Amino acid sequence: MPSLSPTMTEGNIARWVKKEGDKVSPGEVLCEVETDKATVEMECMEEGYLAKIVCGDGTKEIKVGEIIAITVEEEGDIEKFKDYKASSSAAAPAESKPQSEPVEPKEEKKEVSKAPEPTATKTEESSQSGDRLFSSPVARKLAEDNNVPLSSLKGTGPDGRILKADIEDYLSSAAKGSKKEAAAAPGLGYVDLPNTQIRKVTANRLLQSKQTIPHYYLTVDSRVDKLIKLRSELNPMQDASGGKKISINDLVIKAAALALRKVPACNSSWMNDFIRQYHNVNINVAVQTEHGLFVPVVRDADKKGLATIADEVKQLASRAKDNSLKPEDYEGGTFTVSNLGGPFGIKQFCAIVNPPQSAILAIGSAEKRVIPGAAEGQYEIGSFMSATLSCDHRVIDGAMGAEWLKAFKGYLEDPTTMLL
Repeated sequence: MPSLSPTMTEGNIARWVKKEGDKVSPGEVLCEVETDKATVEMECMEEGYLAKIVCGDGTKEIKVGEIIAITVEEEGDIEKFKDYKASSSAAAPAESKPQSEPVEPKEEKKEVSKAPEPTATKTEESSQSGDRLFSSPVARKLAEDNNVPLSSLKGTGPDGRILKADIEDYLSSAAKGSKKEAAAAPGLGYVDLPNTQIRKVTANRLLQSKQTIPHYYLTVDSRVDKLIKLRSELNPMQDASGGKKISINDLVIKAAALALRKVPACNSSWMNDFIRQYHNVNINVAVQTEHGLFVPVVRDADKKGLATIADEVKQLASRAKDNSLKPEDYEGGTFTVSNLGGPFGIKQFCAIVNPPQSAILAIGSAEKRVIPGAAEGQYEIGSFMSATLSCDHRVIDGAMGAEWLKAFKGYLEDPTTMLL
């Protein structure tokens, strides 16, 4: 399993494009891999034959570096791998079957009791109240991950050794018990939906962000009447030239990019021993899909025109919804924009920083307000939009974040400056 993104630690096999025995050439697609970001095509690196598929369609949580298939140079070598099975050192460090665990002969047990214990044996034991408890490494890991007390289990292995199957039985029984309790509650119905790889990774990264990044939030309201008017003037020209219509979000992306160019300190990442300030302004755009949340990137958004940004955003959003984004479509972002205002009418919200970035902008909906007019006693109606900047306080101090928001607001309220 190759690493198909910088944050990928494991992946799922969506489907194999090639089958066992097929001849393969460099650049041909072998299979589709579901990574932490998207479903990516895995290409063949060398010419040869696909001799054996070790991890078939639908195999999940394969660690990076594990064997998923065998290729050979000569067609005659295919038969040699007909009955190949990945060894424990080459495949996942998980037990596929309870009986596959090594069974220690009784003679060895007796010798162990008389001689000093090897280091490997110590890792498989724990003691409580003077009693020694034996368990396999995988069983112990599974128990730790699920908070299962080994002392409450009776092992079914040799000499009462706790196996992976014992932990799974315990978890299964606990799950059935919870289901019975749920079923007992009057009128309670539910369905368990499996998590996609992208949703699991997103959950872990957001949890890490909220636990490790000192967030603070700054909110500003901008009058966007001129912004709306500029959009209405630009879109007829877009229609005439066959281009994509420019949205308010496209204008927001451009304004955010220019504000980052004006206040480059906000276009940075915390690197523990130093702060990395980027020369490129690459804006990630949050896109919600049925597969989960994707954040494709518009590169060098500060240097691109509104028409180009509009076209790229729509193409990226379409690929995100089709689950066909490639690594270059979402890697390398320096700042993120999330808009729940236009699509959903959310007035204001606070987004979670997308590490290793140091800020994310949350855009709310525009609303009309009655405000004082030019003369006393006169009133007029203006459209205002709320924007909240979530900042990593290690990188962006309060005054720095306020300076960025001031620049951003300036572009929204005088949008013709974005065209210069």
